[in-house]
Amino acid sequence: MDAEAALREACESGRFHEATTLALERYGPEILGLLAARMRSDADAAEVFSIFAEDLWRGLPGFAWRCTLRAWAHRVARNAANRFALAGARRAALGQPVPGEAIEAVADRVKTTTLVYLKSEVKSEIRRLRDELPPEDQLVLVLRVDKDMEWREIAQALADEDLDETALVREAARLRKRLQLATARLRELAAERGLLAR
Repeated sequence: MDAEAALREACESGRFHEATTLALERYGPEILGLLAARMRSDADAAEVFSIFAEDLWRGLPGFAWRCTLRAWAHRVARNAANRFALAGARRAALGQPVPGEAIEAVADRVKTTTLVYLKSEVKSEIRRLRDELPPEDQLVLVLRVDKDMEWREIAQALADEDLDETALVREAARLRKRLQLATARLRELAAERGLLAR
């Protein structure tokens, strides 16, 4: 059984604690990697990941399966990051622990192993180049290239609401073009720094 089918079966059976654990194990590392790229601070990324894990746990009972759980989880993480960024001085109040020891343990394990992996020298150089791109370009690049998400799934993950079929196709095409422009810009930046032959 693939991950999405197992997650759906757990949710439909009312086993939300199990579904949250499965979702964090399956999608947690990629989401934390995305948060680390966006937040530019391991401590902030870890805090947002904790907020995301709680939001995921609380939101699963109401998830309607109009998109993949993977896309929805990315949307939940993006919303958690946005709230964190807006909170400023209230950040500490948002960082409540994830209910349940098992879920907290999974979140901690994902944070520990993923943040160590992200510190390699090559990753640091790539991150520095990506940091010069606009935030939406960074998100599209990470979701498509690093996480190998399909265009429709990326469009769903980055949308603020559910999209009808026409809007979904149009948004996927817009994002595909945005990635082309972002990768061209990355090549320019790499060439400027002598990382690529012109």
